[in-house]
Amino acid sequence: MARESSFNKKSRAVLLVVLGLFSIGQLFPLVWLIDFSLCKSGDVYGANILKIPNPPQFINYYLAWRDGKIPQYFINSVIVNVTSVLLVVLFSLMMGYAFVRMEWKWSNKVLTYVLLGLMIPIHATLLPNFVIFRQLKMLDSYFALIIPYVAFSLPQAVFLMTGFIGSIPRALEESAIIDGCGIFRILFQIILPLSKPAIVTVTVTTFLNTWNEFIMAATYLTSDKFRTLPFSVYNFAGQYASNYAVQFAVMTIVALPSLIVYIALNEQVTKGVTLGAVKG
Repeated sequence: MARESSFNKKSRAVLLVVLGLFSIGQLFPLVWLIDFSLCKSGDVYGANILKIPNPPQFINYYLAWRDGKIPQYFINSVIVNVTSVLLVVLFSLMMGYAFVRMEWKWSNKVLTYVLLGLMIPIHATLLPNFVIFRQLKMLDSYFALIIPYVAFSLPQAVFLMTGFIGSIPRALEESAIIDGCGIFRILFQIILPLSKPAIVTVTVTTFLNTWNEFIMAATYLTSDKFRTLPFSVYNFAGQYASNYAVQFAVMTIVALPSLIVYIALNEQVTKGVTLGAVKG
């Protein structure tokens, strides 16, 4: 018994060491980013992995905010991402309920078709979407980003939502039907409040996927009027020289909303993924 207890303690210690190293590896890029955002631009070429800023160059953040057009790009990012998240949550909730609760002929085949979207790489759709948007005169507009962001986020959101809705007892809906509720009242007054963990998970994952997205934004947007936050980094990159310290400051500012959202809703995200996985 004592030998088994000693073995468990050693296993626990090894596990803590492994998790500690993994945590350091995950957090180091963020520490590195913040560190060099407070250094001079030439410090990035030094031999040290990290460098103590002496003195801290807070002016990098002022230049990032002023010359990187961050306020203008931030508003565009908020418009695109909030709209995309709301549409993904609404569509995934309705589709999840239709696939899990409603009986119709092509339910399983349509669900399989929707989930195939998980395997489609973004790069394969850039040129076809560009041609379609150009013909529809939708290039350089908010819709040029919102439509593909919703399309690429829906498969994962539907996967999470179907797993969670399947865990809700049918008795609640049957009681509502007896009381005279229609399908939309059941969906929005019963299923929607009960699906809060799944909705939070879909909201956070969609936000994280779209907030820092750059490839589609660089392909479909051409004017400052609609550009999103990742373009701020470009304003400090030139053909022969770049201000790396200010670029690091821009990337730190761009990453902050994602970090705040994830830290604030981390518990709900874990709960939503776990409940969906158990049912699946």
